[in-house]
Amino acid sequence: MMPLEGIRVLDLSRILAGPHAAQSLSDLGADVIKVEAPWGDDSRTWGPPFQQGFDGGEVASYFLSCNRGKKIVFANLKNERERVRSLMDTVDVVIENFKPGAFDRLLGPVKPDLIICSISGYGQEGPRRDEPAFDLTMQARSGIMSVTGEEDGPPAKVGVAWIDVMTGMNAVSSILACLLRRNRGGGGARIDISLWDTAVSSLVNQGHNALAGMETGRMGSRHPNLVPYRVFRASDGWFAIGVGTSGQWEKMVDALSLSVPASWNENRVRIQKRDEVERMVQDTIGEFTRAELEGLLQGVPCAPVNTISEALDDPQSKSRGNVIEYSGVPTLASPFRFISSTE
Repeated sequence: MMPLEGIRVLDLSRILAGPHAAQSLSDLGADVIKVEAPWGDDSRTWGPPFQQGFDGGEVASYFLSCNRGKKIVFANLKNERERVRSLMDTVDVVIENFKPGAFDRLLGPVKPDLIICSISGYGQEGPRRDEPAFDLTMQARSGIMSVTGEEDGPPAKVGVAWIDVMTGMNAVSSILACLLRRNRGGGGARIDISLWDTAVSSLVNQGHNALAGMETGRMGSRHPNLVPYRVFRASDGWFAIGVGTSGQWEKMVDALSLSVPASWNENRVRIQKRDEVERMVQDTIGEFTRAELEGLLQGVPCAPVNTISEALDDPQSKSRGNVIEYSGVPTLASPFRFISSTE
């Protein structure tokens, strides 16, 4: 029995954050109904590439990444409002990403035990609440682009819609918490999840560095608080090494036969000597292939910089079943795994 078996979800969202959240709830066993406008979710056209969709028609691969496991119905809220309201009466959770205030205007009031998760760019309140937002603009305004990219290059965004995906994850966490509270005798809930709040809270150490007066700029793959922690060029491509403890540093030094001062055992000193430390590591790394480095650096967090296809073909991906077929379409699998359960 899946954890959310018996829970019904109405997905009124589009693009990525909301649909990704609804897909995750489906992965956990919920029955998810997605309502799309007659012309479809915008992401259906975000290609190429295009491929066979779950319903047999051609659709952008982007759409397939966040709409697995849903029953899809088409309805125009302008003239089929009552049809959607009737669906709302049959579900436990609604996920929507209309403009702030639009849900209540279009579909309210709702039954008292309904959990409504509203996802927006800037939240339901605040001076920017009505501004449009995409993951790109959130990465720009939140500051993450100021610390992403090479030092002498332009700001860069993360290669996937990072803030959208994390916003969807935050939505799932909030929905699950509200379902638990309702199961304990509580009522419904209104959840306000925004890309902005997610982005700012996810700055973690970079955000706290700034609060402490240390404003970090772009450093490529370097880490502001750890050395060495970056990609280096091996003889056959790029290779990542992340040293987070003194023990890992010592293992790397031994494995690569580096001659270094004892004081470098402290990360604080390595940060002060960052350029010198990284230059010494790079000079040695360049003599080895990526496969040779993986063999040498046992116990040290390290990895080749793979292409996406290489990652999907990795033995660990195959062992974990990270790629599956759903309705005859290859798709990325759910990350949820349950070792045991009690009926």
